[in-house]
Amino acid sequence: MKISGKLPDFNDLSNLGIKNISSVHWNLTTKELTEITINNGMGILASSGALCVKTGKFTGRSPKDRFIVKDDVTKDTVWWGEVNIPFDTSDFNKLYQRAMNYLKHKEIYVRDVYACSLKKFQLKIRVINEYPWSNHFVSNMFHDLKEEEIKSFVPQWNIINIPGFQANPESDGTRQANFSIINFSKKIILIGGTGYTGEIKKGIFSVLNYILPHSQNTLSMHCSANIGKKGDTAVFFGLSGTGKTTLSADPERYLIGDDEHGWSENTVFNFEGGCYAKCINLSKQNEPEIWQAIKQGAILENVVFKNGSNEVDFTNRTITENTRVSYPITFMKNIAQGHKGDNIKNIFLLTADAFGVLPPISKLDKGQAMYHFISGYTAKIPGTEEDISEPVVTFSACFGSPFLPLHPIKYAEMLGDKIDHSNVNVWLVNTGWTKGPYGIGERMKLSHTRAVIMAALNDNLDNVKFEKDPIFGLNIPLYCPKIPSSILNPRNTWKNKEKYDKKAFFLADKFNENFKKYEKYASNEIINAMPKSLIEHED
Repeated sequence: MKISGKLPDFNDLSNLGIKNISSVHWNLTTKELTEITINNGMGILASSGALCVKTGKFTGRSPKDRFIVKDDVTKDTVWWGEVNIPFDTSDFNKLYQRAMNYLKHKEIYVRDVYACSLKKFQLKIRVINEYPWSNHFVSNMFHDLKEEEIKSFVPQWNIINIPGFQANPESDGTRQANFSIINFSKKIILIGGTGYTGEIKKGIFSVLNYILPHSQNTLSMHCSANIGKKGDTAVFFGLSGTGKTTLSADPERYLIGDDEHGWSENTVFNFEGGCYAKCINLSKQNEPEIWQAIKQGAILENVVFKNGSNEVDFTNRTITENTRVSYPITFMKNIAQGHKGDNIKNIFLLTADAFGVLPPISKLDKGQAMYHFISGYTAKIPGTEEDISEPVVTFSACFGSPFLPLHPIKYAEMLGDKIDHSNVNVWLVNTGWTKGPYGIGERMKLSHTRAVIMAALNDNLDNVKFEKDPIFGLNIPLYCPKIPSSILNPRNTWKNKEKYDKKAFFLADKFNENFKKYEKYASNEIINAMPKSLIEHED
């Protein structure tokens, strides 16, 4: 067996069942991995210097193929259902053995990293990759070890990522050939049949979403976060397309992280060491911080070049709408020291409301904050996914339901406790449509969204008057600097008020319908935050 790279003392992979490997590369530099990727014909350099790869058949996560092994550790604690699909222990063991047999005589890449920037919560992870660029991705997205830390490293969790290995659904217990399986007893994540690197980072996110709330009284969050020059921390929740990454990359503030965080006592800390941003329609003008981060060391996934060149056409969605770039967080200009922030002052729940009925910004009380957190609303518009011809109402509990091993109420209650014990403001921000629904109205201007967020961050909304929305109960400011007052109340922006009311009640009913599955577990404080139905309004 050929061995290269920087080896820890604990380098025996046989305890994982990995034997008879032709060669193993330990903790190579990203430059070395880039060279191997190109030499193997698995990637090409863009004009920016970033490595461009294609992830194969899968260009996004496959939620229906994510499983958790159901055993004595998980059977009574995991929120089983469509999100957390149980996997039999014996099926896992058989599939795992087949996967290890597949690796025999192959070349593999091993990387030792950790998740969580706050030392108290650091999770030591060993990642075994079949592909060199996947190993490069791991270096970008997690915290690499210092050279002096490598020698003594002992992993707490192992990720085995083998895109070339496919399951046999009939005998392996999977739904189809690809899979991602978390085994909390063995502390192993097994990923096969897919080259999409997001499965790696989201696998660990799911693990932390179980460990931190369940045993360490720490709220795990699918969010971005930044901190101001006065030391005030802001947290941004939002589903894909709501502007979470864009809005947190503020040149006037320091970025803590763009996707996954923990909230312990009064400290928000980043899980990751990198960023994994969508880059469809990326432009230097609108997102300069992300644009400048796309350079040597970054990885672009599933992008297309302009004709006759190696210049990326960020508008091209031939392969997928979900084009991505990964890069170390240090590629960003303004980074928070220690990737953490204290003094949490503002929480922003972002939604891209395609129906044009939610205000650009509104203030939430504790019950409303918990309700909208559990709901995790946005809307998908035509063009974002195949077969979508009109806006579709989308709810994702806690803005990250595919990654929640515990019941959503657990996370919402922890958020409520944080609100009780912190002097924190919670805001609902609509980055979607105004002056009418999609197809009639217009998309909220980015400058207006930045203005309302800046107003909240700078305390400019502390002393203004608010009016209560009669359907959703939201507190809408009557004035906000640098934004026309006429657009603050969405009803005022519609020419036909009756059509507005109809669409607002439509959305309210969708909220209430979605919440039915949580209602029996929810406190009265949360239930009282539900929007009014048309019948209630008429009464």
